[in-house]
Amino acid sequence: MKVLLIKDVYNLGRAGEVKKVADGYARNFLFPQKMALRASEGALRQIEKIEAAAAKQREILNEEMRGLAEQIAALELVFKAKVGETGKLYGSITQQQIIDAVNEKLRVNLDRRQIETQPLRQTGEHMVRIRLTYDLIPEVTVWVESDEEVEEESAEGRKQRTAKIEEIVEAEETIVEVEAVESVEIEAAEADDTEDDEAEMPDEDDQAEA
Repeated sequence: MKVLLIKDVYNLGRAGEVKKVADGYARNFLFPQKMALRASEGALRQIEKIEAAAAKQREILNEEMRGLAEQIAALELVFKAKVGETGKLYGSITQQQIIDAVNEKLRVNLDRRQIETQPLRQTGEHMVRIRLTYDLIPEVTVWVESDEEVEEESAEGRKQRTAKIEEIVEAEETIVEVEAVESVEIEAAEADDTEDDEAEMPDEDDQAEA
């Protein structure tokens, strides 16, 4: 079936173009979404009008989305995943995960179908295209890293914490030992003072004789 596009349709064409498509695609998608008309003689006479209106709408939409496109281009996302020996992921980082992260970071409401990249199955840096309009398709930087690095960092962190705790305990034990020694020294000194005082005091018999 030949249809006249009245809106830009990604991967198909721009408004004002005539395209041949499957009947089911036209009836189930293009017509209900008001993206196309059957390419009749009456519809074809409106091509110039459709093209002019679409160009104006396209310019407005691109201008509205330009700021968001710049934010997406400046964004970096990091995902941790289980990785095999060959560097491939056990599973993948999906379009939904990526778009959810973008929406959360930028407080927007984009759809996963706007992502043009297949699920990511390798570690490293990936440039993921996000289609905002027919012409505006910024790329977000996505890093996929092995979660083993996180585990190693956690193990190192635990090791450092354990060493710190042991150091604190050792310091406290030293303080206790020092305090114990000082206590013994004080008690000994007090005992010596008591003996000296007793030696200096005269007996009652001596006092009586005097």
